[in-house]
Amino acid sequence: MPDLSKYKGIVFDMDGTLIDSMGTHAIAWQQTCEIFDIPCDGEFIYSLGGVPTREIVSLLNQKYGLDRDLDQVAQKKREIWLGLDEELAVIDDTYQVMLRYQGQLKMGVGTGADRENALRMLTETGLLERVETVVTSSDVTHGKPHGETFLTVAQNMGLNADECVVFEDTEIGRQAAINAGMDCIMVINGKIQLP
Repeated sequence: MPDLSKYKGIVFDMDGTLIDSMGTHAIAWQQTCEIFDIPCDGEFIYSLGGVPTREIVSLLNQKYGLDRDLDQVAQKKREIWLGLDEELAVIDDTYQVMLRYQGQLKMGVGTGADRENALRMLTETGLLERVETVVTSSDVTHGKPHGETFLTVAQNMGLNADECVVFEDTEIGRQAAINAGMDCIMVINGKIQLP
């Protein structure tokens, strides 16, 4: 368990950090790529965890020299993902941090998911009532790796960037934390990596 006593706030990423949902996202991407005839590199897509879906489509277009419609592909991926009807599971390592610091530090979620999905997932897992604010891709102009998501969480909690620590599971998320001027603790395969 990391000692977070020097901070005033914790910013949690959601998918792959608080909620174990990356597997169903991978399945949805694979099916979506097949429909739109886009090569599906699972490792590349996983590395983009936290990046808004529409932006991932743009990056896939760039990588493979394609010109797929961003909104059309993003909408189909969302439909497929919602249709998978997953059992959402909370990641225990980060949940224990949340329980340990509840009432001592302010807590928020900064995610690349859209607002509707994020609120549904956080509600279904009972996590929504434990955080003060949720900032999604619907709430920012610049998604990760830009720092805007995490900076907005800090602002909503009334804190400065240097008073917050971020928990993240992807390199893009770690870059977003650095770009926001925040310390970052990585969660790899559901396990907190202590420095």
